Amino acid sequence: MKRLVPGVLSTTLLVFIILFTAMNCRRGDSSGDAPASQAGEAHAARYMGRESCKECHEKEYNLFQGSDHDLAMDVANSTTVLGDFDNVTFTHFGITSRFYRDGDKFMVFTEGPAGVMEDYEVSYVFGVRPLQQYLIEFPGGRYQCLPICWDTRPADQGGQRWFHIYQDERIPPDDVLFWTRVTQNWNYMCAECHSTNLHKNYSYKEKAYHTTWSEIDVSCEACHGPGSEHIDWARKVEAGSSPEVYPRMGLVVRLKDTDNATWVFDPDSITARRSVPRKSDQLVQMCSRCHSRRAVATEDYYHGGSLLDTHWPSLLEEGLYFADGQIQEEVYVYGSFLQSKMYKAGVVCKDCHEPHSGKVFVQGNALCYRCHMATEYGSRKHHFHDPAKAGASCFDCHMHERTYMVVDPRRDHSIRIPRPDLSDKLGTPNACNQCHQDKSTRWATDYLREWYGDDLLNKAHYGEVIWAGRQGYPEAQDDLIRMGGDSRLAPMIRATSISLLEGYPGQLTADLLTRTAADPDPLIRYATLTVVQFAEPEFIRDLAVPRLTDPVKLVRLMAASSLTAIPRNMIPSGSLDDLNAALEEYNASLMINADHPSTFLNFGNLYLNTGNFEKAEASYREAIELEPGLVAPYINLADLYRRMNRDEEGEKVLKSALEKYPDLAAIHYSLGLLKVRLGDHEEALGYLANATRYDPEDPRYSYVYAIGLNSQQNPGEALEVLKNALKRHPYDRNILYSLATISMENGMEEEARAYAVKLVEYYPEDSNYQQLLSILANQ
Repeated sequence: MKRLVPGVLSTTLLVFIILFTAMNCRRGDSSGDAPASQAGEAHAARYMGRESCKECHEKEYNLFQGSDHDLAMDVANSTTVLGDFDNVTFTHFGITSRFYRDGDKFMVFTEGPAGVMEDYEVSYVFGVRPLQQYLIEFPGGRYQCLPICWDTRPADQGGQRWFHIYQDERIPPDDVLFWTRVTQNWNYMCAECHSTNLHKNYSYKEKAYHTTWSEIDVSCEACHGPGSEHIDWARKVEAGSSPEVYPRMGLVVRLKDTDNATWVFDPDSITARRSVPRKSDQLVQMCSRCHSRRAVATEDYYHGGSLLDTHWPSLLEEGLYFADGQIQEEVYVYGSFLQSKMYKAGVVCKDCHEPHSGKVFVQGNALCYRCHMATEYGSRKHHFHDPAKAGASCFDCHMHERTYMVVDPRRDHSIRIPRPDLSDKLGTPNACNQCHQDKSTRWATDYLREWYGDDLLNKAHYGEVIWAGRQGYPEAQDDLIRMGGDSRLAPMIRATSISLLEGYPGQLTADLLTRTAADPDPLIRYATLTVVQFAEPEFIRDLAVPRLTDPVKLVRLMAASSLTAIPRNMIPSGSLDDLNAALEEYNASLMINADHPSTFLNFGNLYLNTGNFEKAEASYREAIELEPGLVAPYINLADLYRRMNRDEEGEKVLKSALEKYPDLAAIHYSLGLLKVRLGDHEEALGYLANATRYDPEDPRYSYVYAIGLNSQQNPGEALEVLKNALKRHPYDRNILYSLATISMENGMEEEARAYAVKLVEYYPEDSNYQQLLSILANQ
């Protein structure tokens, strides 16, 4: 598992943030999220347990037995514990832990939160393949995941051993990633996806968990919903009642296709199509509840709705996905699959995976040949490899693996054509060089050109546009707008394109956002509002107010969040009740996570936007108290003190954060700005220089440092800093503008004109740059 950098916010206001994978939120009553009949069934039906299903569904029950879902979690006992607890030791960075038995108890002697070795009893096992984790109970109903895991693979595959989840570094007790901290808390981070009908039930008043579940693992009703009415339906039908005695056979959601569709090959076609176009992707939405990088928006989950009614999914965000959409961090499947041509063609999870065992229907290329004609795609003229070797594998070429949690390789479900020609430009992996690690990307590209011609390599890829958008390159705007508005593209590509338009203000962007704010796909509406929230107040009002009554929870919450940034008197009087209702829903969604500092960080931002500085201060301080290792609350609290003319207190806050993270650029940057306000320019420049050194990839740090140098009569040094920054950020407006103006002020008109020409070329809509060029031309 890759180490996560502690969450850091810029000093600009962000109303809604998600800092970790499993932020859980709640709305008191979810009945408004679903069609009335569906929501009513969800509340009326009760969870009955898997044994209630076995009588009628024995085949499915047997397939489920021993599956990853079946073994997702269990009580620790001699049958379920797979690790070696025969008084064995494991040493990691000088800490030697011991695993042993005390009668029927499974015990671990390891480092505790105070840095002292202690004995802990294992309460539960967590997962089974290819590793098993262990949960330790702490006071207040809190369970924590041990960082030392058991590799369950066979010994000849490197398994049957203990290993540390952060194998390459020491995680001390004061680190935010230490195993007893909130980032490793089972109730908050993991529980929902390993048990059935789980409710975290955190009591803010008691500061304790009362977590419950219907079944300890992921059982039948985790996917099919509570089954009491279906069981009652079956009994009544057996007794002679009409099958219409309950709608949908008493099922909360019916996951079986009812359109009698099959996958068929048209004459002269080499790829199958669905005989009836799929009208619903509710199965994908249901699976993505757990198989996605997302945060929870309500504990009142109902089956059969959109993921966006209950969760906040991540888009193709930098740091989570490579620019071309390939998996980078631990993001699971949803974001990848929603990029794929398969998804657009109507393929869903159960077309490849037997839904009860979770296994694919058949191993190897035969799975793909069910829809992709073997005579075409299985021939050497297609893959150009020895049919008996890995190079001929559909999976290895189109779904390459990336390893997480040290031993867990997972396949990329975007199902893509390898593009080694883009690897160097975009910094992305490719399947060719994953196998041929001793060869260059040019070598792989030359072979693709020889085999498939230039048509493949000359084909534009959306990853090139997303990469350019991440860099802020001006030429990306038109393509981002085009992709964001193209309904033929996969929704994840469209939504990500829209989200990147935050860096491209202007009329063209505004025109697209006005259209996509009412797009039929809720993911597109949500992505639109993530950009709208940073716009001018009138624009926020015009696009966000209509979404306060959106049928999808995620969109309503984002609209309410956006509207807190504008004065209340700008909201139409007829929409105030809708805003209040959405804000109440938003607040409730935060308070369900009162066990996590991000809740109070978000409340601090909310109170800051509404001008309640006293509550904002209290919220930021509570966030710090909950998790002192999280950086963002320190930075936001210091920025609040700036607004309140209390910079001396802000300095103390930032320096306390600096003690924890001395090399974190954001803290140095905030201290530099604070010192400028206090008039200590020499110390300010020192902090700003540190920020630039620690994070040269953020152009803002170099820009502000250069402005500081120039203000202290050091234009030569300022220009040097800006020129170095320009090499990394050739299209950055602030850097180019500063280079032009500082050069002009120091008599370097020719250099200044060259920079101004670039500004006008890159940003023709900005009249300020045209005016600057005109001034320089007259000189």
